[in-house]
Amino acid sequence: MVLNFKLKEDSLHNEQLCHYVNGRSLRGPFPVNLETAMFGMGCFWGVEKIFWPLSGIWVTAVGYSAGTTSNPTYEKVCSGTTNHNEVVLLKYDPNIISYLELLKNFWEGHDPTQGNRQGNDIGSQYRSGIYTFSQEQKAEAIKSKQKYNSKLRKSSFGEITTEIVEADDFFYAEDYHQQYLAKNPRGYCGIGGTGIIF
Repeated sequence: MVLNFKLKEDSLHNEQLCHYVNGRSLRGPFPVNLETAMFGMGCFWGVEKIFWPLSGIWVTAVGYSAGTTSNPTYEKVCSGTTNHNEVVLLKYDPNIISYLELLKNFWEGHDPTQGNRQGNDIGSQYRSGIYTFSQEQKAEAIKSKQKYNSKLRKSSFGEITTEIVEADDFFYAEDYHQQYLAKNPRGYCGIGGTGIIF
């Protein structure tokens, strides 16, 4: 069951864009067998790069979600006034890659104990978040959080601050943000994991 969720279009970014890495449509229509996942792990440039090479990922897109205003822009989100998170939306084939495997990459790809920051990136838009599309995803996310939290505590890390909430509206980020690190291989990426295996 998919919970309350919409892919939001806006008047500035409604053309049929293709994924810079694999050439597929960023906005669909998508094959009916695909499922959806959404994560916030810090600057979405680096987060997207973690997921697009994985087998079973149909397409990735960066955007904004879990905020309080409509039609957020990068500038508004960075101002800290909208409470949106920089997120990555994934369309994936569950017959090839499981949600648990996505969670493994999520936990190992960033430091989920830092609150509203990742490394030098500070602000609510860089918070750690799992945005779920079904009760099954929610249960699996909570279970994985408990497991990883235990491992981190044993390695002297603080408590995980990751929010796990039902997916809210997803607003596509401006076109130049999509697959940014493929277009700009030397671009900035501020995320990094803890080194603790999930």
